[in-house]
Amino acid sequence: MSNLSGDTDVFSSEQVGGDSRPAIVAFTAVRQDILDGVYTQEHRDRLTAVLDELVTLGWVLSLRRIFDRDADPQARVLETGFAHDHDIAGVFEAPDIDAALSGTVRLEKAGWARLFRTQWLIGPREFAPVPGSGAPADHQWGFIALWEWNDDWCRASTRERALYDEECDIAFRGDLELGVNIAGRHRLDLCHHWHHIGAWEIDGPEMAGRAIAGHERVADFKFTTSRHIVGRSRPLNDLIEPRDFTRAASPRGSTVNA
Repeated sequence: MSNLSGDTDVFSSEQVGGDSRPAIVAFTAVRQDILDGVYTQEHRDRLTAVLDELVTLGWVLSLRRIFDRDADPQARVLETGFAHDHDIAGVFEAPDIDAALSGTVRLEKAGWARLFRTQWLIGPREFAPVPGSGAPADHQWGFIALWEWNDDWCRASTRERALYDEECDIAFRGDLELGVNIAGRHRLDLCHHWHHIGAWEIDGPEMAGRAIAGHERVADFKFTTSRHIVGRSRPLNDLIEPRDFTRAASPRGSTVNA
């Protein structure tokens, strides 16, 4: 499958392998275990067992490991509830599309679907990851951008799109100079209205704000409709503990979420 747009000075598809290119498994999720017994320790154990097996099958379960394959293989996600209407977001990467689809089904059956109401975003990688300037940084925050090309992009000539890519490269170079690690670009339009997803490692929301200001200066968004997500990196295991419904009960006997 060809890319929707060509390589640029910043982004390259040269390191992406043919028909077996890696596939992103991104998601936003809302915790929904509001009743006792919906999600239990047994479900958690099944879920962690599936996550461990996915690692042995070549899955990358954190944004950090996309840049550093020697990093801790345990799953990490972004805690996003402070700024968004979902509790977590995440970026995993499967060996290919088939593995991505079968793996998400296994997670759902193991207990994920009991714990979370999830929007899955799956698609092949187009561009290779690009680390930020300086020593590789293990940032503790993440930023996810979803976008679709608008009607103006569809009407634009090949030359107009090329000039646009050159202008956007100015902003992306600025991101890299700030120390942003960019996990390449993945394509989503096989089964979503979004065309692309990009994920960054950042050191905090302020870095994301400075970076986006640079994109606004070069009119990056004139050809796109975008959605942005920011969150703090957390171990997934810390966020999938079953609720303790015995800790707090109202005088009338109804339970309060722990």
